Amino acid sequence: MGVQQKAFDLLSKYPLCDHCLGRQFAALGYSMENNVRGSSLKIVLTMQTNDLLKETSDEGVVDKLRVLATNGFSKTAQETLKHLKQEFDLTSEKCFLCDGVFDKVEELTKKVLAALADYEFSTYLVGIELPVKIEEREDEFKAAFDIGTAESMKHEFGRLFGKAIGARTGKEADYLIPDIVAVLNPFLDTVKLQVNPLFVGGRYRKLVRTVSQSKWLCSNCRGRGCEKCGGTGKLYSESVEEFTSEPLLGASEGAASFFHASGREDIDARMLGTGRPFIVEISKPKKRFIDLSFIEEAINAGAIGKVEVSGLHFTTKDKVRRLKKGEGAVKEYRLLAEFENDVLDKDLRLIEEKLTGITVKQQTPIRVLHRRADLIRERYIYKVKVKKVSLKMALLEICCQGGLYVKELVSGDKNRTVPSVSSLLGNRAKTLKLDVLNVIIDDDN
Repeated sequence: MGVQQKAFDLLSKYPLCDHCLGRQFAALGYSMENNVRGSSLKIVLTMQTNDLLKETSDEGVVDKLRVLATNGFSKTAQETLKHLKQEFDLTSEKCFLCDGVFDKVEELTKKVLAALADYEFSTYLVGIELPVKIEEREDEFKAAFDIGTAESMKHEFGRLFGKAIGARTGKEADYLIPDIVAVLNPFLDTVKLQVNPLFVGGRYRKLVRTVSQSKWLCSNCRGRGCEKCGGTGKLYSESVEEFTSEPLLGASEGAASFFHASGREDIDARMLGTGRPFIVEISKPKKRFIDLSFIEEAINAGAIGKVEVSGLHFTTKDKVRRLKKGEGAVKEYRLLAEFENDVLDKDLRLIEEKLTGITVKQQTPIRVLHRRADLIRERYIYKVKVKKVSLKMALLEICCQGGLYVKELVSGDKNRTVPSVSSLLGNRAKTLKLDVLNVIIDDDN
């Protein structure tokens, strides 16, 4: 059966707009929209039928024109019938498949643009939701007529609105990770926005021993505010997370922020050197084109003497995953250890010899069991250097694999870390002061 006959058979049974007729033959021919394809088919059918009338006045030929004029909504067929002084009844008001929704493309495009107006974005995507009954109707239609050359209605809507939004905004469509997705239901006239997060990375230095890395809620009131926390709702008054995240959240007008870092240091440990890599994730940002150099200055001014950030840059969710796998990093520490008994020079040489180039087995430290699974982890120590400070104190510099708990490397944590400084010397030791000197990890843009 030829394309023209197939098209006429479809119109003989159902009223179809140009889009829905043309869509059934979308695989036949390129660089042509479905409405053009459908309109062209109707024009050709009208011309052929009109030509037949020159040879016969058979009412059946006129009926074909009536089909095109009514079920095909063809102005050409309607005008031809008027010219021939033939009557026809325009009883079909809407397309059987789309209910006339393709006539609302311009109106719906404006609705999508209005929804997007409050958001800055460089890339976008238009998603389409269709009522189940509409999709089932189209599937049954294609099965009934054995149509194998059709495009889906959802795909056509997505393409039409995607092109329209791109043309109006000058932005680029991104089918993988767009800044924003407009999900349109053209039958319900609804638009939902899915705003992808904004990620800003950098490094921070923590210069004092009184600022925590993360914001901790008060264990008593869980953030509501109580006498124990002085009404703040927080366990610690200040954190690196708050110093860095709040300016970014304000500038981007986001809904919430999430702080990610390559490992963590205790509140009483400083983070020195070039700093620890971190990423702030902002959910549902309205502003994406923010001045990071200005924000960096604002953060450092607000946290002066406590926290410093550097190298703020835009990054991606994939980099968050890499950052979280910080065990692949190399970390350098400096700590002041205090011993129960005096230590000799030979003891210090023993520590350097026995803890350099070895793998340490650590069972989850007792102090973090409340938030980490009780597992045995293996971590490699690249080098240890020891300097005597007094009879019972020594300064240790440790270069090791990320994830090693260095305080427990000193104390042994009741033999949960093996070997340890305490066990090697038979002299109990504890960490008095700890500084992270360097976090060596690839955190490039």
